[in-house]
Amino acid sequence: MATDADGNLPMPADLEKGDPSAAHAPSSPPAADEGGSVVRSVVDRWRREDLLERGGLVLRALLLLFSLLASIITASNKHGDWKDFDHYQEYKYLLAVSILALLYSAAQVWRQAHRFSTGRDLVPRNYAGIVDFAGDQVVAYLLISGASAAIPLTNRMREGSDNIFTDSSSAAISMAFFAFVSSGLSALISGFKLSKQTYI
Repeated sequence: MATDADGNLPMPADLEKGDPSAAHAPSSPPAADEGGSVVRSVVDRWRREDLLERGGLVLRALLLLFSLLASIITASNKHGDWKDFDHYQEYKYLLAVSILALLYSAAQVWRQAHRFSTGRDLVPRNYAGIVDFAGDQVVAYLLISGASAAIPLTNRMREGSDNIFTDSSSAAISMAFFAFVSSGLSALISGFKLSKQTYI
């Protein structure tokens, strides 16, 4: 390319004349940036879904633990005479709902562990969200109703005499309440996943 007298490269003719069409030529949108944003959004969604799955698994594992403790403490609360749990309908109901929560949480933990290991769910995808949400809600309501039924009886007993029977009853009620909290939080996650579920 030829240079001018000063040894500089010549400017294009359209720029020398100040051609606005050359100076202000429209630039094409960066397709690479758009593709990168789409990939990032997909990856963020996968991470969020994975976090929800793991959070639900942890909460159901806690539900399993607390309901197991509530069942064991209630069933072993036998100390003779009036200090036997099976003399009171409230404690029988607490034991029943604790065992039900135990069975439900064990089935859910096994199901989620199976899904993590194999990538396949035992429940059809269209019904999985409804099953999770309904199960978590029902178990949570049963647990709080069982704890609520046993609390007044335990309080009346503790007014008369505070002993190992009433202490064990209080511990079982506490475990049932913690199980209720775990099931309630799991129901929130299940409800959020159900609201985002697509059927396509």
